[in-house]
Amino acid sequence: MNALEQLHSDIDARVKNIRDNYPDWLCRQGCDGCCRRLAEIPSLTSAEWLLLREGLAALPTEVFKEVAQGITALAQQTSRPVVCPMLDLSQGACRVYAHRPVACRTYGFYVQRDKGLYCKDIETRETNGDWVGVVWGNHDTIDRRLQPLGETRELTEWFAEWMG
Repeated sequence: MNALEQLHSDIDARVKNIRDNYPDWLCRQGCDGCCRRLAEIPSLTSAEWLLLREGLAALPTEVFKEVAQGITALAQQTSRPVVCPMLDLSQGACRVYAHRPVACRTYGFYVQRDKGLYCKDIETRETNGDWVGVVWGNHDTIDRRLQPLGETRELTEWFAEWMG
């Protein structure tokens, strides 16, 4: 198992543990608020990009064209928040779910020291004491594990280079 696969496995274990212990957890297919309100263009390591590129290449031609147009438009968009171009708006689901970046895998299950949870719905439940026993993942550790996985660039940069 390579380093990215091991990281995914560790993240999946944390997510499963939280979901198993809190069956009413909000993050699941159809809850796409985070995908509709990205604060910035996603950044990926080269290892994450290679995996994502496999997922993009496997999309049906028409879907790929739609996603490609979205990524290209994202490079020109200056306003925030942004909508993830890989989100199927009608289904509320990621079109490349198995190939999604680490940031997408950890959102809603990991926190960074001295920062909020970012999802207001989860923050509200946490503040109300609904999930007082949740053992959150440490996102600072995730960031350290991503460092050796290659150069980090914005999705739009990786995509533009790939499309040549």
